[in-house]
Amino acid sequence: MRKRILASLLVVIGIGLPTMILAQVNIGQYGTTFGVGTADLASTVIKIVQWVLGFLGLIAVIMIMYGGFMLLTVGGGNAERAASSKKIIVAAVIGLVIILLAWAIVTFVVRTAGNVTSG
Repeated sequence: MRKRILASLLVVIGIGLPTMILAQVNIGQYGTTFGVGTADLASTVIKIVQWVLGFLGLIAVIMIMYGGFMLLTVGGGNAERAASSKKIIVAAVIGLVIILLAWAIVTFVVRTAGNVTSG
């Protein structure tokens, strides 16, 4: 079963990764496609951090789904596998909370630093 899941994951990565790498993005003259063309530094940093943390949040949600799938399919008859699946879910939820806190802290710090005036 584990080999089948690993093989499926490798197939998805093998198909999806080259597609993402070879994707052509029209960033225009000033990078307006990503919304960071002529923006100030604070909003650019926030957008980049939001993108990265959004990607990490997606990975955390996928891990929660994976743990739930493992709990429902193979964990029912085996207490050790069920405990392992629960650990995956708990770790993914903790990771998701950390990601949300990191987003809140970065947003607060960047916005506060932008409002600071000298003198």
